[in-house]
Amino acid sequence: MTRPALVAGGTGGLGREIVRALAADGSPVAFTYRSATDAAAELERSVPGARGYALDLRDLDATGEVVARAVADLGGLTTLVYAAGPHVPMRHLSAVPPERMRDQLDADAAAFFALVHAALPALRDGGGSVVAVTTAATTRFAVRDGLSVGPKAAVEALARGLAVEEGRFGIRVNCVGPGMLSDGMARRLIASGDLDEAALEAARRNTPLRRFGVAADVAAAVAFLASDAAGFISGQKLDVDGGYGA
Repeated sequence: MTRPALVAGGTGGLGREIVRALAADGSPVAFTYRSATDAAAELERSVPGARGYALDLRDLDATGEVVARAVADLGGLTTLVYAAGPHVPMRHLSAVPPERMRDQLDADAAAFFALVHAALPALRDGGGSVVAVTTAATTRFAVRDGLSVGPKAAVEALARGLAVEEGRFGIRVNCVGPGMLSDGMARRLIASGDLDEAALEAARRNTPLRRFGVAADVAAAVAFLASDAAGFISGQKLDVDGGYGA
């Protein structure tokens, strides 16, 4: 059985690996991207059949239109993955202006809700799966990560609510919480000056496996939760964090 999939944020470091993992499992895959046209074109070339749609998830009308186009192009929708979200700087909550938190909640939690809301009719048709990529830091808070954790916690609360309310239609909703990843998050945080090598070494010590993960680890978890093998799993969060939250 084919499982048409739409990945929001498909050109990001995690999104690209998720698109590839779902395609490798035999799913026809579409993805959205905000402005990374070159990355979108490369993904379409490297993943047979993948198609990208430019979308700013803060635009509610455009979100509904793109979801409808994707459903029509894919011939239905079985899997919806939310892997969108810009890089968020690390700041103490006391140093985050309220308007910045408001904007982040709008760009993350409200965007997730709008995306799922637009996709519900298609997902209800034959039962489907929603997977939201959040953060392991909602399980064990990381100092200076509140600007990311607050909105992601809201996404997780919405995911649990949707799992409860939409289960009667055969829809499953779950989350995957990435920890530190050597091929994405750590590199960006070093480049932005948010973390130095001493801080990264401390993060390794706080991770029982004493190493960071990679985007493919997260993609594998997403693909599992979207698969029939996870058919009785809903309303859950799977942290891919090397034991950080244990």
